[in-house]
Amino acid sequence: MSIPIQGMSREKIMQTLEEYRKDDVDWRSGKVFAYTFSAGEEYDELIKEAYMKFLTENGLDPTSFPSLARIEREVVRFVIDLLRGGEKAVGNFTSGGTESIMLAIKTARDKAAAEKPHINNPEMVVPRSAHSAFHKAAQYFGLKLMMTPCHDDFTADVKSMREAINENTIIIAASAPGYAQGVIDPIGEIGELALEYDLLFHVDACMGGIMLSFMREMEEYNVPDFDFSVPGVTSISADLHKFGYAAKGASVITYRNKEIRKHQIFATTSTTAYAMFNATMLSSKSGGPMAGAWAIINYLGWEGYMKITREVMEASRRMMEGINNIDGLYVLGAPIMSIFSFAAENVNVFQLADLMSRRGWYIQPQFSNENAPHNLHLTFMRLNVPRVDEFLRDLAECVEELQASENQIDINAVHEQVQAMLESFGDDVVPQLLSMAGIDEGTSKLEGMAMISCILDALPRHISKALLVEFVNNLYT
Repeated sequence: MSIPIQGMSREKIMQTLEEYRKDDVDWRSGKVFAYTFSAGEEYDELIKEAYMKFLTENGLDPTSFPSLARIEREVVRFVIDLLRGGEKAVGNFTSGGTESIMLAIKTARDKAAAEKPHINNPEMVVPRSAHSAFHKAAQYFGLKLMMTPCHDDFTADVKSMREAINENTIIIAASAPGYAQGVIDPIGEIGELALEYDLLFHVDACMGGIMLSFMREMEEYNVPDFDFSVPGVTSISADLHKFGYAAKGASVITYRNKEIRKHQIFATTSTTAYAMFNATMLSSKSGGPMAGAWAIINYLGWEGYMKITREVMEASRRMMEGINNIDGLYVLGAPIMSIFSFAAENVNVFQLADLMSRRGWYIQPQFSNENAPHNLHLTFMRLNVPRVDEFLRDLAECVEELQASENQIDINAVHEQVQAMLESFGDDVVPQLLSMAGIDEGTSKLEGMAMISCILDALPRHISKALLVEFVNNLYT
């Protein structure tokens, strides 16, 4: 498509855009367990109104738009207070959890360059359960990522983290909770490690920073300390567009003090243009997400967040209990909040996800590793609350259908087939694998993801990475 010679009418534009999204997941239905968080239509309308009010205000220059500087300070202070950061803690509004995590790593790199110039090859130490944003940050900012194993309960192995620390280590990280299984790493022990070795320590609380802070105030939940109350923690990321129920993209990166945060800030006067300074990665950015976040925080208030947190947690516990009661299914680990995963003893979970998809449900497949079999992930949020019984009924029926089916994909057989292809083609196997998975150039929507998930599960990680790169490269062709 090229730009039209004559402009389209307003009605045609809206009609066309509506047509474009007909195959999108229906997040409003409450049958989607990922990507889009909403507290409900009433709240979404408020967020949209506030968002649009500041759509064209530019966060590039807070001296020109002091309204955005004020909104950002107030939103960040809300998060800092939840994370028990105290008066000296500081932070900034970002576009999402990935940017927040990447800023923490960039800050560590630049702080080490200024204070530990003898380190030429900086490294970070993270558990295998850490979010992929740490891998992205390592690639973008030139750090070596030292990945350490987890215990059988999916928490970080602190002993292994200690063994991975060396003279090049500049930062360590942990999760509260980890996305995959919803468990909190031993933040206190890792904080002691950071103090012992004089390292920065980032806590990824993108998923849990808001919700866990409210759960901590409820007698029925035993939330371990994960925030700035833990000695050694130097930075925390927390997303507002997840369980803060703000619009995308709204996250906050926080630091224990300004002395650490100053290494995050970019500034230059070396060009022929105006002086440039950015607290975060983006330069020009809409004020809409900030205003939307500010609006939902102030509209819900403490009582509103407590109410939503309680109803989400009660319903998600019912969901986990129901899954454990279905023949052959079991929840992995001991999730502390409403994100968790489950595996199966007698059916292919990737095919189970496809069957559920045909009934309108969206759940995420996750691959096997040394701690877990292949499994399915659920991020349970407010829109999902009314759907618990329906989901469990459909899930049980899909399990029965698969158990009785003669068309189950034998994942062990797929592993053997993939291994044979690797031996025949080596690292040039990607085109053959794309064909085996039924992926053609330009494919944007597949009828089912079971086979490609089985293939990815069977591949060495460097090959699966190449396959995904090729898939995405084709996707936008």
